[in-house]
Amino acid sequence: MSPPCHRLYLFLDGELPPVDEENFRHHLARCAMCASGLHEAMQLELLGFQALHPEGDPLEDEVEEEAPRHESPPSWPAPPWPKPVWHQRLRAVLPAGWWAAGAVALAAGLLVLVLAVPRARDTPPEVWTAHPAQRALEARVAYARADGYRHYVPMRAGPETPVVTTPLPLRELAELEDRGDLHGIAAAYLVRRDVRQAADFLRRTPASLDRDSDLAVIALEQGRREDALELLEAVLRKSPDHPQALWNRALVLREMGLTLQAAEAFDVVAKQGEAGWSEEARVRSQALRSETLLRSRDFHDARAAAQNLATLEGARLPLDEARRFPGVVRLAFYDALRAAPTRDAALRLLPLAAVLDEVQGGATLRDTVHAVARADFQRRGPLAREYVRLLRGEHPTPEVYLETLRRSGEEDLYLGALVSRDAVASHVDDFVRIARAGGDPWLVLLAERELSVREEREGQWWKAEQRLRAALASCSGRGLAYRCATLRRRLADLFVRLHRPADALEEAREGWRLTRELGEWNLEQQFLQEMAQIARYRHSTASARAFLRESLSRIPDDCEQRTYAHRNLATVAWSDFRPVEAREELEQATRCGRPLGMSGAWVLSYLARHGAEVRDEDLLRRTLDELRRGSRTAGELAMLTFLEGQFMLERERASGRELLHGAIDAAESLPRDVDARKARGFAYGVLVSDAGRSGVQEQVLELMGQALRVPAPERCVLAVSVDHERTVVTVRDAEGALAGVYDDKRSTPLHGTAEGLVPPRLVAALRGCEHVDVLALPPVHGLPGLLPADLAWSYRVGRSGPTPEAHGPVGHHLVVTGVEAPQALGLEKLSPLEGPRVPDPLRVELRGAGATPSRVLREMAHAREIEIHTHGLFSPELSDASLLVLAPEEDGRYALAAAQVREQPLLGAPLVLLAACGAARAAPFLHEPVSLPVAFIEAGARTVLASTGDIPDTAGRFFESVRERIRAGAPASRALRDERLAWLAREPAATWPAQVLLFE
Repeated sequence: MSPPCHRLYLFLDGELPPVDEENFRHHLARCAMCASGLHEAMQLELLGFQALHPEGDPLEDEVEEEAPRHESPPSWPAPPWPKPVWHQRLRAVLPAGWWAAGAVALAAGLLVLVLAVPRARDTPPEVWTAHPAQRALEARVAYARADGYRHYVPMRAGPETPVVTTPLPLRELAELEDRGDLHGIAAAYLVRRDVRQAADFLRRTPASLDRDSDLAVIALEQGRREDALELLEAVLRKSPDHPQALWNRALVLREMGLTLQAAEAFDVVAKQGEAGWSEEARVRSQALRSETLLRSRDFHDARAAAQNLATLEGARLPLDEARRFPGVVRLAFYDALRAAPTRDAALRLLPLAAVLDEVQGGATLRDTVHAVARADFQRRGPLAREYVRLLRGEHPTPEVYLETLRRSGEEDLYLGALVSRDAVASHVDDFVRIARAGGDPWLVLLAERELSVREEREGQWWKAEQRLRAALASCSGRGLAYRCATLRRRLADLFVRLHRPADALEEAREGWRLTRELGEWNLEQQFLQEMAQIARYRHSTASARAFLRESLSRIPDDCEQRTYAHRNLATVAWSDFRPVEAREELEQATRCGRPLGMSGAWVLSYLARHGAEVRDEDLLRRTLDELRRGSRTAGELAMLTFLEGQFMLERERASGRELLHGAIDAAESLPRDVDARKARGFAYGVLVSDAGRSGVQEQVLELMGQALRVPAPERCVLAVSVDHERTVVTVRDAEGALAGVYDDKRSTPLHGTAEGLVPPRLVAALRGCEHVDVLALPPVHGLPGLLPADLAWSYRVGRSGPTPEAHGPVGHHLVVTGVEAPQALGLEKLSPLEGPRVPDPLRVELRGAGATPSRVLREMAHAREIEIHTHGLFSPELSDASLLVLAPEEDGRYALAAAQVREQPLLGAPLVLLAACGAARAAPFLHEPVSLPVAFIEAGARTVLASTGDIPDTAGRFFESVRERIRAGAPASRALRDERLAWLAREPAATWPAQVLLFE
């Protein structure tokens, strides 16, 4: 037996840990040897019981116990023996279909008992009922017989408590499988919340809206809310009245915390008039809306009471509000103390200071009150009264007053006036000095935030990140939670602008959770908008739209907020290939007369492809002018030039091209600026599309080479670009002849494969090539399926900087294998590689707990060959692209991600083999390719092999064989092709070899 197969009997006896059991289930579904072993074990077990107990059959009795029928079955005495071990185990753990079709059928064949029992023509409704009077699954199943209304009763016990209240009737499930009703079987599992089995059967059913609705239920049960929402939105786009999808969408929105959107979704269900469902939807809608609006009212009442302290004489002290909403009350407390015109007015705030100090601990605010009370109010009093006028917006000469405060020595008044006038950016040094002088942690954290803003504006984003992380590390206590949340939002916003959605998502999720716990309604609103931006960067358009709609529902009368939401909804609609909806949202955004911002300019620029109106040009120029008059980085200015150039390309081609090249030139000098890199990548994409539309294939190749920073080969080259709805494909065959196609009818994004992008006639033109260089821009770069498996080809990757030069000896062969991954990840332990068949004196192995990220990076630096055999993961929470799982460091860090690889110079120009699942999976960025293979090449590697999908444990031999062919002198692309074809000749059904890609 192969290494996993020796676990078969441990599996049957229930001795595997849960994670290993799950992994073995998937192995069993694919392994003929284990299937044969299972068959033999079942035969032995049943024959043994038949020999010992010929008078009865435990299996049939179990079926009858679990599946009572409407007609009376034959009766026999209850067997005195225990049920066989395999019978108890296999029902719980076998892959879907094995038990119902395999075990029951085998038992029937061996004992000829199941066939003796009369079969009912109609499947009884109990198959799809987990409990006779209530439902255990909150969602609705899109299988008619499983969708009867029952009152929902949530489980009160822990997650390990069994959910099933009535057992699965195995005989009926077998009959359903005989009839090919796999959706019915999936529904039977799903109503019992056995999502693992339900998913197995659902994925074997034909594509349909009902199937996708139920897959969304599984995603929701597994905590994959964004995936669930995407599936349901797609169903409802084709069938707006789909009852189950409508209900389930409301549940997903509620689980995402979007309570007003969920209430509106339940309202739609209520209007359907379905018995039971509509009434429950109405109750749920009212509860969600009432709870949300009550939270809003309580917050706004508390904020108003706190703000009254500074602007209304004799206002009450909001002591209860301070205990419940210490953040927003503390904000107002500082203003109230600054506005106190007398010593008594200042001392009156002591009880409020005491409550706020009690929340946080210490006596900071009481000390602050006493310090202010000691001031000379003959001098301070008039300034304090003017401060009140400043807060009310009634001061006639605020700039003069600000200068007076600067020279007055009343430092706290000066600091407050800088915040009120939004003048901190131009007086950062004064602000930081005053904030730090008093030692108040609230003000110190605020100073750190403002310093990070200045560092980012100066292009020193890494300093801003370090400063914010350090500030958050020192931020603790409920009294400072509001300030901590604003720091987290600032860090998330920085990561969004740096186009690091994985890092941004981590901060935003934590901030969203924290602010909901605090009840700080205004911060919730900010995090809603932050989550929308992150979802948009991750191309999760359904989630982005939901977050923005919730934001809009919460503040419907705020013109600024409406403009913000609609202009970003326009961007989401464009990303979702819905230009008409994008224009409608942009129209909504213009109704308040507020600036459209960068996102509005973006949509206007792209909408020009579908015909620009005269007013569009006026609106775009006005928007660009407003943006340029603000404080903009050089990268943002390059982006504005790109947007103007793209718009003008559709109206005046010459001026548009000139502007696009200008954006590229401006961006070239800013390699670390994300906005500049975006401007460069997008501008090249538009120019390539324009050249393809004009049929100038030579120019397509030239521009593609420039965009990727690689020379365009004179022959045997394929260039592919997908710029939203526009697709350009150009080839140069073995004789140097050019051919190409242009298409502007794409209506959906690429979905993980490039199959079909290259027309057959262009594939045929490349048949005479021994090797094909592929020049591809995102999102095509790194996708499998671009060319057939029998062609030798590779993705070309350029470098933004010089190739690292070796200092000292290089040349060893690094092998990372047998990695001890963190147990918490629940990953199956991979078999370590066997030793080399031929002595390899340069081989250096890192195994087990020693294969940590820091050690692997250190050993990679001087290696000539690098092989990493481990698990690969794609986790948006950890990395934008795939990562490699290594042994944990002392601090728990285990991931080797693209960002770390990129920073480690590879001085040996190595051949890199990444034998890990999904190691070539790229980040969903449109402006530049970001993946582990690209990172290795940017760090100095010459060649990288990696897979975009899952690979079996045996794939290590595949990668080693490719390496041996390369060592023997074969070009890497031909070595990969020949090994792929040899593997497929032995295993024709294998699909994973076609997903192993080459990057050079």
